[in-house]
Amino acid sequence: MKQHIVNEPSKSNRSYVVQQMIQFNGLHFPKELRDNYQEVHLMVKDEDGQLYGGLIGEIFCNWMQVEFLFVDEKLRGQHYGSQLLEEAEKLAKAKGCDFIKLDTLSFQALDFYLKNGFVVYGKLENAGGHTHYYLKKDI
Repeated sequence: MKQHIVNEPSKSNRSYVVQQMIQFNGLHFPKELRDNYQEVHLMVKDEDGQLYGGLIGEIFCNWMQVEFLFVDEKLRGQHYGSQLLEEAEKLAKAKGCDFIKLDTLSFQALDFYLKNGFVVYGKLENAGGHTHYYLKKDI
């Protein structure tokens, strides 16, 4: 049977690729780190369960990757973003992580991340007319 490539977004397709990649990657890391994988979903909610933002990421081996961090405009400036990063750092430390990494665009939150102890380790110019920054924080 001949294989072909299709653009077919689905949760099951994504899950298959992610799980296979995690399994493959695990073969190339020290045994004690292979099973150190955890999804991270830290949410900002009120007493009624209304969602106002959150941090989505994952822990793998000895680092945490922050994929998304968002705080509703109504709550910005009230330190919820910093609190989300603090909670993520606590979780990362508890799981034996050595660093947290993330990326941001020039119109997003570079100064915010720098104020929270992250340092730029790389950047790409002309990412949609903006600069794409890659940041890391040792913990």
